[in-house]
This record gives sequence, C-alpha cells and structure tokens, in this order.
Amino acid sequence: MANEAETMLEVGLAAAVADGRSDERELARLREVARSTGVGESALAGSTASLPADLGSRLSSDGARRAAYELALAVCGADGAINEAEERFLAGLRGMLGLSEEAVASLHRDARAIATASVPAPVEPATPRTEAGGDDLDALILGQAKLTAALELLPQSLATMAIIPLQMRMVYGIGQAHGQALDADQVQDLLGALGIGVAAQVVDGVARKIVGGVFEGVLGRLLGGLAGGVAGAASGAATSFATTYALGQAAKQYYAQGRRLGTEDLRALFARLKDDAVKLYPQVQSQIESQAKGLDLTQILRAVGKA
Repeated sequence: MANEAETMLEVGLAAAVADGRSDERELARLREVARSTGVGESALAGSTASLPADLGSRLSSDGARRAAYELALAVCGADGAINEAEERFLAGLRGMLGLSEEAVASLHRDARAIATASVPAPVEPATPRTEAGGDDLDALILGQAKLTAALELLPQSLATMAIIPLQMRMVYGIGQAHGQALDADQVQDLLGALGIGVAAQVVDGVARKIVGGVFEGVLGRLLGGLAGGVAGAASGAATSFATTYALGQAAKQYYAQGRRLGTEDLRALFARLKDDAVKLYPQVQSQIESQAKGLDLTQILRAVGKA
C-alpha cells in the first residue's frame, strides 16, 4: 500500500506541472510535498510532467488506477479549466493506466463544473461600506471556513476541488464589499502572496483522501502545521478551516487598507490569523462534522454556482 500511495502522489506531482506554468513558489511547495512523503522529485524535473514508464504495473488494482487518475484530474483542474497541455497529459495517463474515456467521463463532468466555477466576471466596484469589515463579513468568512472544512470530510475526492473556487469567491466578495473590482488573476495573486499554492493545496487535500493514513500527519503539516498528528480527513478539515479562515480575515484587512500591505506584512498577518483559527477550530468542529453529513457532490456544485 505504501508503494501505491507514493506512486499516486508522484502522479499528482506530475499533474501539477503538466501545463508548464507552475511558478517557483508553487514548485517549492510541491517539492516539499515530495520530500516530506518520501516521493522522488523526478515528476517535477524541469517544468514538464514526467511519469514512470512502469506506472501501470505499480498500481495493480482497478481502484488504485482510478484513484491515481482522479488525483491527477483534480490537480490539473485546480487553477481553472483544463488546458490543452493538461488534456494531453491526462490522455497519456489514461493510456498508461488502461482507462477508457468512458470509464472516467463522470469524473471529468464533475471536475469541469467545479474548475470553471471560480470567480464571477469583474463588475464596477461597489460603493465602499465603512463598516464592511464588521459582522457580515466575519459571518461570511466563518461560514466559508466551516464549509471548506466540511468538504474535506466527504468521501468524494473531487469534493476537495471545490475548496479553491469557494475561497476565491469569498475573497472576491470581500473585495467587492470594500469597493474593489477584482478578477480571477488578482484573487489568485493574493493567494500566492499569502503562500497558498493552488496546486499544492489540491495535491494535499485530494492525496490525503486517496492515500488515507499511509502518510499520517505528514500532509497535514504542509499547509500550516495545524493538523499535527491527526490523520486523514480530520486533518484535512482542520487545515482547510484554518487556511480559509485566515485567508478571509487577511483579505478583509488587506482591502480595507486599500491593498497597501506588502507581501511580508501579508504573510505575517496570515500566520497570526492561522494561529487564531487553531484556537477557534475546536469550538466549531462538531458543527463542521454535522454540516458534512448533509452535503453531497450536487450540493457542492450548486455552492460554486454550476449545478
């Protein structure tokens, strides 16, 4: 099982660079995933995806091959609609794994709906609300943090993909509340400035679900150290809650100050806010678990506006 888990992660890492557009910050986080889980970094060589020639034989069961493909699909769609380079990568991966297009058609349908539901088209800035950083935005941020945590508890691996568009829409809404006209690139720039790698976040979340306890506690530490020794989906929920909560609160302060915070100040603020989330999470954990029981993939798609 450990060897299969490592192979799946290698597939995920290769998918992360399949489009050749990963910047050095993202590659650094992905290399951290590779080192921390004992997976070789050959999949990240240069800026193109590389898969082992014996991939099919490494993944002996139908379930393992499908899980590896699901991970790659989620990572390719992490930053939006899958492009031509990623389509070629996925087609080659299907061939290596012996999967037909029909066998994974439903996965592609769900992934496409989630990946294209990122941020609404920019509109004219709303009139800035002097109290935009008050109770309404705090309620929005806490609600989205709990929702993204609940997604991590669902059995469907692709549910983790919905976390990115939910985070992006949250930031978009916060910016609008402060009179900022934003687009998807600007929102992603803020995530990058805070050290939230889109592909690394999806590799972390989906791999944790697929791999389970094989790398217990390791993946949870990669996105901020909250998870500690907690295994599997529980660590994913804790990490996603902390990341989303801190992102929302940082965005609120950033836009309230007219985007004048520099990268170092933003990251220091983000780190402090994640510490706050660590203290808050136990207070809302039972609410998150209850919320997860009432979620399914259809509801997730509706939540990101594409059901």
